[in-house]
Amino acid sequence: MRTLFLSACTLLSLAAAAQNNEQMKPEATEVWEPVPKVINAGTETLTAPSDAIILFNGKNLDNWEAEKGGPATWEVKNDAMTVVKGSGLIKTKQQFEDFQLHIEWRTPAEVKGESQGRGNSGIFMQEYYELQVLDNYNNRTYSNGQAGSFYKQKIPLVNACKKPGEWQTYDVIWTAPRFNDDGSLKSPARATVLQNGVLVQNNVELEGQTQYIGKPFYVKHGPKSIALQDHGNPVSYRNIWIRQL
Repeated sequence: MRTLFLSACTLLSLAAAAQNNEQMKPEATEVWEPVPKVINAGTETLTAPSDAIILFNGKNLDNWEAEKGGPATWEVKNDAMTVVKGSGLIKTKQQFEDFQLHIEWRTPAEVKGESQGRGNSGIFMQEYYELQVLDNYNNRTYSNGQAGSFYKQKIPLVNACKKPGEWQTYDVIWTAPRFNDDGSLKSPARATVLQNGVLVQNNVELEGQTQYIGKPFYVKHGPKSIALQDHGNPVSYRNIWIRQL
């Protein structure tokens, strides 16, 4: 009986969260203060460890697929993959739970747009939790939506962004959320992130899936893919590897 009661409560809570989100505007979850301090990041070169899974070797997208299946159609050139506007999100064919992820990214050297419209993409841990990719070199946006943030949830400790057109790195230690049999949350997702070798997220606890509109909430899941966002800007990625923990 207790299990049935918890399941009903969980369903009611999810329904209430979804209904509240439908009534909100995107601006309701934007946080503009405090503004992370701008620092100069050093140089960093990190090669894959011997036990890493190479997700992108600069040659092909064999380890990736389109969001709804089928071949990933981003451009591969000069050892990098680049978003093709309108092609949609791509995700790894392999699924993961706890991991260490290394990924390098570059926003366009030619600056176009401002705020969220400038060099926007995103890296989704387990498809649901977005680590923001954005050109925030002299580009103000809401603090919980800038590069180094977990979108609309966790403001980065500092702004470690390099200039547009320069390669940048994220190194992520990810602990997946765990769920009870009835779907309720047992333990939340946690993450530590270094951007260009600088700590920007220190073992933070996520409140749920990252949402563009509304508040975050959890839905039970197991291992999921790493996903890269097509936000309409030609953001590039290279040297992507992962270690299962």
